[in-house]
Amino acid sequence: MSRPAKPLLALALVAGLALPAAAEEIGPGTVVARVGATEITLGHMIVMRAQLPPEYQALPDDTLYQAILDQLIRQTAVAEQTGGALSLGARLALENERRSFLAGEALGRAAEEAATEEAIQAAYEAAFAGAEPTPEYRAAHILVETEEEAQAAMAQVQDGADFAELAKETSIDSSGQMGGELGWFTKGMMVQSFEDVVVAMEPGTVAGPFETQFGWHLVKLHESRLKDAPALDEVRESIVQQIQRDAMEAALERYAAEAEITRAEIEIDPAVLKNRELLDN
Repeated sequence: MSRPAKPLLALALVAGLALPAAAEEIGPGTVVARVGATEITLGHMIVMRAQLPPEYQALPDDTLYQAILDQLIRQTAVAEQTGGALSLGARLALENERRSFLAGEALGRAAEEAATEEAIQAAYEAAFAGAEPTPEYRAAHILVETEEEAQAAMAQVQDGADFAELAKETSIDSSGQMGGELGWFTKGMMVQSFEDVVVAMEPGTVAGPFETQFGWHLVKLHESRLKDAPALDEVRESIVQQIQRDAMEAALERYAAEAEITRAEIEIDPAVLKNRELLDN
């Protein structure tokens, strides 16, 4: 009895395909299926996989391979039912999609080319070279609605009550469940009136009551420190993103300026954009 055909061989036989002569000949143009006269290639599958959400990309390779192939076959079979005859609205939508895709490709290329190691290093040095160490503060607070409640809480702290336990019992802020802990923060991260109090404090002390737009506070400063400029690797991602955003904005301006653009000098009522009946003509 002969052995059953392996999955790839069976697929090739059913689809009427010729298998590659050797593994090294497999490439993006390798045909993995045909639906009528339409070929589905390995390249189509690779592109579809790259567009999947991460949770789907994490599936086993053999499962994903078959699922992607099945999806492409079904899509192609359904798409062929149009016979290439699209409504005016569908054709225009397809043109818009193509235009958007090509624009995205051009901007993506500009962004990728801009994020060189030299550009990243230069941006890092511009942002952080010679920068003074940044003061950081680690504090906790208790937030209540009225000054009377804040004064009562302060009296308990002065009588020796544990600040964290008191925050859990009385604070209306979500941090109360964690003993009022706010973690480390720098200037500009808190509202100004809160920041002013913290900056003037000595570590280990409690200040308040004082009011902000959120209510009445007590604050305990645990410690402060001077934080040096971050290493390049710590901020590389944000620097790259900024370089790429800047590059895409510059490319948009440049391409628009270089293009030969002619706007039709006709009067059109802007409300006409809501009239989809025009696409039925």
